[in-house]
Amino acid sequence: MAEKRSSNNNFIMQAGILAAAGIISRIIGLLYRSPLHSVIGSAGLGYYQEAYSYYTIVLLISSYSIPSAISKVIAQKLAVKEYRNAHRIFKCALVYVLVVGSIASLFLFFGAGLFVDQAAIPVLRTFAPTIFVYGILGVLRGYFQAHKSMVQTSVSQILEQIANAVVSVGAAYLMIQSAMGTLEFPTVDSDKITRAVTGAVGSALGTGIGVVVALLFMLGIYALNRNMIQRRIQRDRHKTVDSYGAIIKMITLVVTPFILSTAINNLSASVNTKIYKSIYPDWRNIDKLIINDNWGLFAGQAQTISNIPVAFASAMSAAMMPAVAQLIAAKDLKGARKKISLAVKTTMILSIPCAMGVLVLAKPLTNLLFPSNSETELAFAAKMLMALSLSVVFYALSTLNSTILQGLGKVNTPIRNAAIALVIQTVTALGLLFYTDMDLYSIAVANTLYSGIMCALNQWSVRRAIRYRQEKVRTFFIPFLASCFMGAGAWAVYEGVLLMTESMTIAVLPALGVAVIIYFVMLILMRGVTEQELRGFPKGYLLVKVAKKCRLMK
Repeated sequence: MAEKRSSNNNFIMQAGILAAAGIISRIIGLLYRSPLHSVIGSAGLGYYQEAYSYYTIVLLISSYSIPSAISKVIAQKLAVKEYRNAHRIFKCALVYVLVVGSIASLFLFFGAGLFVDQAAIPVLRTFAPTIFVYGILGVLRGYFQAHKSMVQTSVSQILEQIANAVVSVGAAYLMIQSAMGTLEFPTVDSDKITRAVTGAVGSALGTGIGVVVALLFMLGIYALNRNMIQRRIQRDRHKTVDSYGAIIKMITLVVTPFILSTAINNLSASVNTKIYKSIYPDWRNIDKLIINDNWGLFAGQAQTISNIPVAFASAMSAAMMPAVAQLIAAKDLKGARKKISLAVKTTMILSIPCAMGVLVLAKPLTNLLFPSNSETELAFAAKMLMALSLSVVFYALSTLNSTILQGLGKVNTPIRNAAIALVIQTVTALGLLFYTDMDLYSIAVANTLYSGIMCALNQWSVRRAIRYRQEKVRTFFIPFLASCFMGAGAWAVYEGVLLMTESMTIAVLPALGVAVIIYFVMLILMRGVTEQELRGFPKGYLLVKVAKKCRLMK
């Protein structure tokens, strides 16, 4: 029993480490968005987001799914201590991404005009080399994740985002200064476009430099561990050695469903971009500069903030993949069900209050992270964020369940579910945009609908695949009820401090602190989390100690 508890604690701990890194990375990403917005403006963010959405799709198809796929197949070999075969998979995966990454980078560079408007082509071409570098980085991250160690990936993510932030703002500043001779925003439309595109190119350059920095770190970590890896391979007494041809075939068969699932799952953003930025303005005869500014606020600010809480689900997914794959390989279905149940509950305990916080404190949070917004921009971005709040929960659960299905071997199921959700979302977005006056709210509604359908279909598929039934009261109802108390308390504190200080920035900080305390207290009082589960969280022993000292827990 002690070993099982330790295993569970380590599983949540590793997810917590990766989640903390993901959240820190996204916060860094948000913090640099404010000075970046000051430099390149909403129009620059609009061009950046347009190019970034298509760069993401090509990245997903070529390299993004590599860490999860590689961690799964290597974890299966490590489970039976086939260290030589595990390392051969690692080497073959490097060859795979070098070939696929090269093709994808060249395709994106020379085919940029197929995806984006003429003005955004230089931005998309700047992203192209990053795909090649990311593939190598992904293999290294997947290799260490297969060993159930998330620290290397976590540190590399933080370093990547720091480099991205510094270079994005610095390069945008220098390139605009060089091209325009001044940082002042021009009044002529052609100059506005030139300035915005130049700034967006600088920001895209930061993305590439960030990936290069992360790759150099991971290569250094691998070099430090190389002797230990070689010693373990030499001690491997398994006589069966997989051929490189068989491994390449296996990697292709495993990676392809991961790619399709991830690509379709993330195609939603690109479809929405195309509908709103290309089709909608022509249909309604709206100025594309206005559309671009609005899209910059929606995708560059509101969606960016709403994606922060999903970082934990992504981290939990990365921790889940090798764990579930090893349990399934060992035919331990009971252990797999227990692991899945714990992962879902932990994800909901954290994502539900985040969604409530985003809903209640949308305006001050947006102002805190993007202080350069005008009052009109702030109000618009905050309303968009409120409209996206429910999608936080849906995306968190659907992301986790997609990975669970892949770990269970049901690799095609998330593809089917994502395709169904994408079709319904697209029809909804088109209908609302063309036949109502909801404008960008149409995209927010369609986005939430997409994540909700994905969430429901994936949850149902996991239940069928492994005869698994999630406990509902402590997983969903109690966290929601505790979040309601939290939201009410946070709103009251915010409004009270705002009346006294007349500063949203000052008022939101104590509101966030009170929100955390209220949720923690209510969750424990309503028995939403057990002592053992709480100990599994990062700093869990300290949380248990505090709870007992406050007599919240016996």
